[in-house]
Amino acid sequence: MTSSSRPAVPVAGFIITLLGAVLFSTKAIIVKHAFGATHTDALTLLTLRMAFALPFYVVAAFVVSGQKANVRMTLQQWLLVAFLGMTGYYLSSLLDFIGLQYVSAGLERLILFLYPSFVVFINAIFFGQRITRIQKGALLLTYSGILIAYVGEISFDASQPGLYWGSLLVFACAVTYSIYITGSGKIIPVIGANKFTAYAMLAATAGIFVHFALTGHHEVLATGKALWVYGLLLAVFATVLPSFMISQGLKRIGANNVAIISGIGPVSTILQAHFILGEKIFAAQIFGTVLVVLGVLLLSWRRKEAAGY
Repeated sequence: MTSSSRPAVPVAGFIITLLGAVLFSTKAIIVKHAFGATHTDALTLLTLRMAFALPFYVVAAFVVSGQKANVRMTLQQWLLVAFLGMTGYYLSSLLDFIGLQYVSAGLERLILFLYPSFVVFINAIFFGQRITRIQKGALLLTYSGILIAYVGEISFDASQPGLYWGSLLVFACAVTYSIYITGSGKIIPVIGANKFTAYAMLAATAGIFVHFALTGHHEVLATGKALWVYGLLLAVFATVLPSFMISQGLKRIGANNVAIISGIGPVSTILQAHFILGEKIFAAQIFGTVLVVLGVLLLSWRRKEAAGY
């Protein structure tokens, strides 16, 4: 088979990435369901999520570190991985879980999907990458979509308490997650995707455990055993499996293709929220989602073109 006749994206990489993106999109659904069924707080639920995920990442770290291709990290690299893990999966997750107490799952996923635009801003401000005219158009599409969906959400349910506060928290989550994505793009090529994922998640877990030890409601862990099911679901299906699937996707098909395929995330969340949580789907939400996804895809396509893929 000639190189010109090979598929642009390997089928296995496409399927792994697609499944990973869909599984990641279940996080908001599980969290919203847990809040409604158990009335737990965000920190407790996040602690359970990471407690059940911890053994998987410990094993992954042990296996990766024992491989011949293992890269021994410098102190600076250790500190960077720890910082990115704390930023991307401790701080971001905490902001996100708290925000989900106030906003719908569909709106949460749309706001979170702003993170690629923040990556563009970070690269422009700190790494001197010029924002092209096409990228500016993509950013305009993305933010127009968020505005339309947000105004539609307010019009649809103006009585929703804490909507603005929850939106701000999720917005802050998108900002911190974009820092994680930008930093991971710099260090994964050096130390490897699986090693980065394992140790970044271990750092995040340490931060969450310390936070819970200092301020958490410890008695809930013994009395609220129904929470354990939600923690296990979040750990396995919305954290461990998708995190390694996306890492493998990055390895097999590249970051830009992963970003493009991940455009299914908001659509998947909105559909799951409608059929599982009973959230309404309205015209402004659909139109806004289309604009946001198109804007993110355009940003990803321009990055791919510029990189010469």
